[in-house]
Amino acid sequence: MKRIFLYLILSAVTIAPALAQKDADAKVILNKLSKQYRTYNAVKTDYSLTIDNQQAGIKETYTGTLIARSKTNKYKVIAYAAGTKKVAQDIISDGKNQWTYLKDANEVQLSAADNSEEGFNPAKIFTMYETGYKYIYTGQKKIAGKIYQVIDLTPEDSKKTFFKVRLMVDKVKNQLYSAQIFDKNGSTYNYTLRTFTPNYKAAETVFTFDKKAYPGVEVVDLR
Repeated sequence: MKRIFLYLILSAVTIAPALAQKDADAKVILNKLSKQYRTYNAVKTDYSLTIDNQQAGIKETYTGTLIARSKTNKYKVIAYAAGTKKVAQDIISDGKNQWTYLKDANEVQLSAADNSEEGFNPAKIFTMYETGYKYIYTGQKKIAGKIYQVIDLTPEDSKKTFFKVRLMVDKVKNQLYSAQIFDKNGSTYNYTLRTFTPNYKAAETVFTFDKKAYPGVEVVDLR
């Protein structure tokens, strides 16, 4: 399950100025998007993640909830088992520590939060494109009466396991709608925001692991 989230955030990156030699139209859209997200104290989104590999006969959809406070690298991810509303995993970070709770094992793994460029950091999913990618605006797409701006990202590091990311941005709301990752192994990972709540009022306790809420849990300290 953790591997799924690694794809979901693409190897989340730190905020940095957009690099030169990139499509001007795409740059305008992305800069506007990231500027807006930076104004939010915290956000909450219910998401779906569909993994599709036709050659391997795989098509699975996962759902969950993400609460993120990007300014302080804090987040909580609640992931449900495929096709259900049963919690399979929680991933929580206070910016310094990360707790990964595995329900089947009733175990939580405690590790130091990795805030590096290659680190696992869902708090930065909304600004993942700001460094390490070339990008181009490919036009608009209409879905269910809404207009989305489509931007294709190509990683500058050819060693990445994926070769393209397709972002769809709601033109009216100026919000990220979906991110589709194209893997070199033939799989696609389509992350879609089903709901989005800006300036979500999240208490600090949301971003810490409360052992009392998980009776009998075993804590494995990996720090």
